[in-house]
Amino acid sequence: MILMSFIKALAQLPEARFQSVLWRGIGVTIGLLIAFYWGLISLINWLASGPINLPLIGEVTWIDDALGWGSLLLVFLMSVFLMVPVASAITSLFLDEIADAVEEKHFPALPPVAEISFAEGLRDTVSFLGVLITANIAAFGLYLIFPFAAVFIFFGMNGYLLGREYFQLAAMRREGRDGAKRLAQQHRGTIWFAGCLMAVPLSLPLVNLVIPIIGAATFTHLYHAIIQRSDQVSPYD
Repeated sequence: MILMSFIKALAQLPEARFQSVLWRGIGVTIGLLIAFYWGLISLINWLASGPINLPLIGEVTWIDDALGWGSLLLVFLMSVFLMVPVASAITSLFLDEIADAVEEKHFPALPPVAEISFAEGLRDTVSFLGVLITANIAAFGLYLIFPFAAVFIFFGMNGYLLGREYFQLAAMRREGRDGAKRLAQQHRGTIWFAGCLMAVPLSLPLVNLVIPIIGAATFTHLYHAIIQRSDQVSPYD
């Protein structure tokens, strides 16, 4: 069920609607990264606008240069570890387009769903972004404490977060928010395992930027597969 959902999602990746969401998500993410770096440099220039006098050393004029290069390194490291969580959250703004493309091709008999308002989508995106960034920053401490388990922590944590969020976002289009949460709770093992499979390519540069799109499509397929295999009555039965 999970493998077939992934294969079907992968097959749709070259389609124009998938590509449109992919490049918009990457573009917004890069724009946010540039804006953050500009704000950080502006703050550094303001804090180090004049010479600094240190005891026993005297006047130091290279602090601003050091901070500038340090900020560049900081932004680079942040882009490595946070680019994917941010891209995942941004892409969730466009999840409806991916889910619509999947359903139009593979489930054409389904009735249309009510569109999620931009305000509601933005709220979910901000919430998802906050959880992802907070969890990944907190994980740095665990990596240092348990370096031998860092790989398992990374995949397990991101698998759980990606699986839970993408499944709920896909399911609540037809089940509602409460119904999606109940369904996710009932199938949490399957969803977590599918999320871990999505998290594996997160460590591969460039490939990891495609994961939000593949994840959204995969969990749309997974939701419908769960519905079809369960005894519960779906709203479109």
